[in-house]
Amino acid sequence: MNQTFDWSLVQSFLAALDQGSLLGAARVLNASQPTIGRHIAELESQLGVVLFERTGRGLLPTTTALRLAESARAMETSAHQLARSVSGAEAGVSGTVRITASQPVACVLLPPVLARMRQVLPEVQVELVASNEVTNLLRREADIALRMVRPDQASLVAKRIGAVTLGAYAHRDYLRRKGTPKQPPDLLQHELVGNDRHEEILQGFAAMGYPVERAHFAFRTDDLMAYWEAVRAGLGIGFVSHYMARTDPNVVAVLPMLPLPELPIWLTVHREIRTSHRIRAVYDFLAQEVPGVL
Repeated sequence: MNQTFDWSLVQSFLAALDQGSLLGAARVLNASQPTIGRHIAELESQLGVVLFERTGRGLLPTTTALRLAESARAMETSAHQLARSVSGAEAGVSGTVRITASQPVACVLLPPVLARMRQVLPEVQVELVASNEVTNLLRREADIALRMVRPDQASLVAKRIGAVTLGAYAHRDYLRRKGTPKQPPDLLQHELVGNDRHEEILQGFAAMGYPVERAHFAFRTDDLMAYWEAVRAGLGIGFVSHYMARTDPNVVAVLPMLPLPELPIWLTVHREIRTSHRIRAVYDFLAQEVPGVL
């Protein structure tokens, strides 16, 4: 084995293992697909083993890859601890950091991440605001924001840390009553959970060539948490993020072939505030941990 070891190779290996494809790993690491491919090939060469079988559906980890994963994750944990130490996370960082995020991100995605952060930054208190308003940062009403759109204000710094993937989902009880759609046109014969005033879902159907109107939706709301609870209650088929759907095993995916868009997630902070060790430590932690739960 080559004695010169590059940690980035292990990062790419773990991302490919978790995502199941070079493209997915590239998105998580904000790198190019060829770069991830080169990293894995180089790691295989250094270790003298085959880590993945390349298939038409993505990467299939070998037995060797699964055996090495535990050691690789231990390296990852140590690297993260070192990075947080350098950024001040282990140097007595304390105080309050105010974070703003959309309702689903604030209510579902962030709490487990913040629970882990509490172990690393025990002296930091978090104030969490569920809101989509960019003005929260501009008016200094929040220190850090997680957004689905990149702000264009020059005074804000935004870093894309991943993408929220969406799918069509329904409760098992609904599918038992109404049956499971086999092809996208079957949706027109089902009860759908849609929006009230927002038109994103209508526009999505139109892009697929389906003439859907508001009347097709058995239940309509623009409140994203109410939307999710409607799907959980069996009101119909809805379109929700994978990370949210994973929280309820009774909500299952349908029509995985639907071409639903991904929503980039941007970690945003005021340019001047990034000089704060406290905020920087939280910013770095979120940048590292959030992609793993998307």
